[in-house]
Amino acid sequence: MPKSDATLLLRYLGASPILRIIDFFLDNPLSDYSKNEVVRDVGMSRVTFFKFWKELEKSGAVRPTRKIGRATMFRLDRENEVVKQLVRLDTTLSRRAMEKAVEEYQKPMTVRPRAR
Repeated sequence: MPKSDATLLLRYLGASPILRIIDFFLDNPLSDYSKNEVVRDVGMSRVTFFKFWKELEKSGAVRPTRKIGRATMFRLDRENEVVKQLVRLDTTLSRRAMEKAVEEYQKPMTVRPRAR
């Protein structure tokens, strides 16, 4: 993932596989997803994904929500203390970026005279 495409959270903490998976769920909070959907959307190898997915399940950061056919759907457990802290950090980073953008927008423009 190019640095310019990374979210604020990933630029701040680094794009480790676990953070990339968590970031996917933070960016898509309104639905639940199968492991295959997450693998495809995060863009990492299945081997890497499953290596780190086990840790996320063990820690309780992700939880199953329902089954659709043979697929189990998952979402971020927003009651998990670590997840709560990451959500808070993500919100803080977004707020700071917005404040900085507003400050930049409100700066007076300098007009340079044309060269002749």
